[in-house]
Amino acid sequence: MRYAIFVCGPAGAGKSTFCTSLITHLQTVKRNGHLFNLDPAATDESFGVEPSIDIRNLISLQDAMTELGYGPNGGLVYCFEYLMQNLDWLDEEVGEYDSDYIIVDCPGQIEIYTHHNFLPSLLRHFQVLGIRTCAAYLLESQFMEDRYKYFSGVLSAMSSMVNLEIPWINIMSKMDLITPSTTKGRNGLRSKKDIARYLDPDPYLLSENTPTSRSNPKFHSLNQAIAQLIEDHPLVSFLALDLTDTDSLAAVLSHIDYSIQYGEDEEPVEPKDMDEGDFE
Repeated sequence: MRYAIFVCGPAGAGKSTFCTSLITHLQTVKRNGHLFNLDPAATDESFGVEPSIDIRNLISLQDAMTELGYGPNGGLVYCFEYLMQNLDWLDEEVGEYDSDYIIVDCPGQIEIYTHHNFLPSLLRHFQVLGIRTCAAYLLESQFMEDRYKYFSGVLSAMSSMVNLEIPWINIMSKMDLITPSTTKGRNGLRSKKDIARYLDPDPYLLSENTPTSRSNPKFHSLNQAIAQLIEDHPLVSFLALDLTDTDSLAAVLSHIDYSIQYGEDEEPVEPKDMDEGDFE
């Protein structure tokens, strides 16, 4: 059985760093992981390990912009359309790996996850190939510095979950940049209890009185509507990820393994015969 993790999220969330760290951790625990770069705009400096599969070998964003005159967004859409027209290339590339983790580093353009049909179609093709898939959606911890920015991230994660329709894990990355504080910041005290309200989104963060909501009733009504939506559909919660802590990365991997049912089809290993002397 083969497995694939689609690492999604906005630009700057630390997707490529997470992919590199995950592959390194898999090697440490004697498991095989291979990087699949799905970002046609990526540069070689973006990766800590060399991609085993790279969409740039099929088409790059620079090719689409130079030869066809597209802009960055139009070029990205064309690259994905070209990939979907050449799935035989993908089948050949993926066919080399068996019983391995394929870690797919996706672009940072949110509309790819929320509005277009490219990724859902690609995911269905992976399933046809017999590859179990899940997604890890990264949102960086600095989103917690602005509650409105944070809830926009929560809504984009929710929209992506609904669009892609596969097992899903949300990750709050760069938690090493968040430290408890005794001084009140923009979002209140940096206590464990306060951070927990962001890892398990508390919709009442939006409905709490702020200078903006008091001075703009229409804005307050919008906040109330978003809070009600999140409370009625509590689909999103986050795992804290600190890449400086091996235990944190191991915990995230265990959640991925569980969601993807890693190893459930493996045959049990017979114990080795032991002589009586082995127990002395």
